[in-house]
Amino acid sequence: MLPPPDRLDLPIRDRPPLDRPRERLLLLGEDALTDSELAALIVGPVASRPAEDVADALIATFGGARGLQRADAAELLREGRLGMAGACALAAAFALARRASRASLDPEAHVRGGADLFERFRARLAGARKETFFAVYLDSRNRIVREERVSEGTLTSALVHPREVFGPALRVGAASVVVVHNHPSGDPTPSGEDFEVTRRLREAGSLVGVPLLDHLIVGEERYASFLERGM
Repeated sequence: MLPPPDRLDLPIRDRPPLDRPRERLLLLGEDALTDSELAALIVGPVASRPAEDVADALIATFGGARGLQRADAAELLREGRLGMAGACALAAAFALARRASRASLDPEAHVRGGADLFERFRARLAGARKETFFAVYLDSRNRIVREERVSEGTLTSALVHPREVFGPALRVGAASVVVVHNHPSGDPTPSGEDFEVTRRLREAGSLVGVPLLDHLIVGEERYASFLERGM
C-alpha cells in the first residue's frame, strides 16, 4: 500500500518510517513497493536528484519494468539519467535474477507437457530482445538429460540448423528432444518460419532416430505448443 500523495512529496528522510521504501521492504515485503521504488533502492540518488524521480523517469523511458529489464548497462548509461555505478548496479540486479532462476532448475525434472517447459524458461527469457533457441534432451522417461542453447538470432528470427540440435542428442543418448524458443514481442503465435523450422527438425529427428516431441514458443504470459495444438 502506497503512502498518501502528500507524504510522497516529502523527502524520504522526512517521511514516517512505513512511508519509506527501505522500511516497507523490510517489514512488508517486495509486494508493498512499486516498480519505481524497487528500482530507486538499487540506483540511489543521482546528482542530488531523488532516487524515486530518477527511477520514475527510467521506467517511463524504457516502457515499464519489462523494458527496463531488457536494457543493458551501456544503454542505461547512454540514456543519461544514471552514472556508471547506477547503470551497472541496475543491469547487474536483473542479470542476477536471471541467473538465480536458472540455478534453481532441477536438471532431471520430468517434462509432462508444455506448461512444465514454459515455467522452466519463462523467467530466463523474460525481457530478451533476441530470439534464443534451446534444445532440451529427454530420456525414455521424459526426464531432462541435458539442455543446450542452440542459437541466438536477430530481433525477428533465430537461425537453427538440425545438426546443432541433433548432434548433442546423439552424444548424450537422448531418447527424444523438445525445442524451445522465445518471441521477444511477447506474442507466442507461431510464424511461418516457426512452422518451417519445426518441419525440418521433425524430418531430421526421424532420420537419426531421435524424435522431435514438441516445439514450444515462449511469450510474455503464455506459450504455444505445436504438440498441444495438434500441429
